[in-house]
Amino acid sequence: MQATSYTYDPETRSGSVLLDDGTPVAFDTAAFDAGGLRMLRPGQRVRIETEGEGEGLRITLVTLQTL
Repeated sequence: MQATSYTYDPETRSGSVLLDDGTPVAFDTAAFDAGGLRMLRPGQRVRIETEGEGEGLRITLVTLQTL
């Protein structure tokens, strides 16, 4: 699934993304670290992996979107 980076805190390595429908979804340090990223800027396109649905939707991986 693709999304757009919305917020990122370099101290906690957590933040949020916006899904293509505009829904914000938070990610935690574990999801950020799983992707091997060192930083993330607002507006970057990212690829995410998730589990759960609706209110229980949780991001498990954040990586940069590559073509």
